[in-house]
Amino acid sequence: MSDKVASQLADYKNNSKNDSAVTTAHGTPIGEKDAVLTVGPRGPILLQDNAFVEEMAHFDRERIPERVVHAKGAGAFGYFEVTHDITKYTAAKVFSNIGKKTPIAIRFSTVAGEAGSADTVRDPRGFAMKFYTEDGIWDLVGNNTPIFFIRDPILFPHFIHSQKRNPQTHVKDANMFWDFVTLRPETTHQILFVFSDRGIPDGHRHMNGYGSHTFKLVNAEGKTVYCKFHHKTDQGIRNLDVKKADELSGTNPDYGIKDLYNAIATGNYPSWTTYIQVMTMEQAAASKFNPFDLTKIWPQGDYPLIPVGKFVLNRNPENYFADVEQIAFSPAHMIPGIEPSPDKMLLGRLFSYGDTHRHRLGTNYLQLPVNCPFKVRNYQRDGPQAVSNQGGAPNYHPNSFNGPDADSRAKALSPPFAVSGEATRYDSGEEDNYSQPRIFYQKTLDQGARERLISNIVGHLKDAADFIQERAIKNFSQVDATLGQKLAEGLKTHRRANL
Repeated sequence: MSDKVASQLADYKNNSKNDSAVTTAHGTPIGEKDAVLTVGPRGPILLQDNAFVEEMAHFDRERIPERVVHAKGAGAFGYFEVTHDITKYTAAKVFSNIGKKTPIAIRFSTVAGEAGSADTVRDPRGFAMKFYTEDGIWDLVGNNTPIFFIRDPILFPHFIHSQKRNPQTHVKDANMFWDFVTLRPETTHQILFVFSDRGIPDGHRHMNGYGSHTFKLVNAEGKTVYCKFHHKTDQGIRNLDVKKADELSGTNPDYGIKDLYNAIATGNYPSWTTYIQVMTMEQAAASKFNPFDLTKIWPQGDYPLIPVGKFVLNRNPENYFADVEQIAFSPAHMIPGIEPSPDKMLLGRLFSYGDTHRHRLGTNYLQLPVNCPFKVRNYQRDGPQAVSNQGGAPNYHPNSFNGPDADSRAKALSPPFAVSGEATRYDSGEEDNYSQPRIFYQKTLDQGARERLISNIVGHLKDAADFIQERAIKNFSQVDATLGQKLAEGLKTHRRANL
């Protein structure tokens, strides 16, 4: 495959004309681009050199705050096509008829690393999708795993802190990582995923994606079901072994970005097949496990995959900053026919994502082209960078001057729901933390995969303090006694080798 990343500038030159003069930001041609305005060849710079002042002022501000998590990512554009009818479950227009195509954008990312980190680290991968529908933006913001580390959103900042750098040494710290996850055993399921072969995908094209959370679907009659979204890669699952990933981290840290860009640029368009799992309200009420627990999967034997459609990525970003760095996803961006469930982690994210975008990009981040829905009519006005300020339309409600009003269809697709129970803080840390990880270890992984999992955990856990290692072994022993025993043996072998 030709390296379109390496030839990007040459391709631009071949496909464009150099027939225009360089200008200032306000469009005025510049007569001399490579020199500042000075008093004589050796004299001081003049403040009236607006071209220089403008260029430096912009340069000083051209970096925006990087994402707190998912800072390193790759993006692309394409379409989602409906292949199977699911209108009995949802009236969302994106699924309205077979053959319907909806434009999409997608961003793949690592979670814990900074913007300059390597693509081949052991880490979950973000799998964020933006659907540009006629009912507005729908963001399905998930990962390449169907589960997550925690089930209560108040723990999220603390979990992320434990994955980041030590605040004094500014170095990644195994004690921080393993201290947190061993004190919160609900992380066990995701830890086994991350330290298995799938912890290092071979680029972004060879991994599945999941909405991860439980959502609620509403059909045209107002009937509701709970739902999970799955995206299976049509390229097949492919992972990197540890040695190859370590090598690429040094020689080609942008491996995933390059692989995706080159595939699309050469017409090898990646695609995924989308499925849903469905659970009725009655099934959810009778479920032995909490169907809204993000650390749990829904067994496919009980809740089979239902085919929905396919999405294809066939266009690279025209400009990385505008199309990928400024793209902003939020789980709160839903459309009529799709609603949140009582999933605590999902509900916690509804506020957090929009809040961070307003910090990173500004209050009008949804007016940026890559984030902008096809049409917006509301009563929000002004603020920094208000590009589309809705002209002379009224900015208050109610009004008598043709301002927008409530939509009857949206109201019908948001039926009332019952809630009950005493309001208090329920610590879910002691809920079932081991039954599903046990199935994953004993039945999903083959013998070779189990051995690699143990090697990967030992290779990371060895740098944690002894008492944290002991706590980890105790936790993993509750998944499987042999797993705990082999981890203990591996750590002992490492200690002896380093005496």
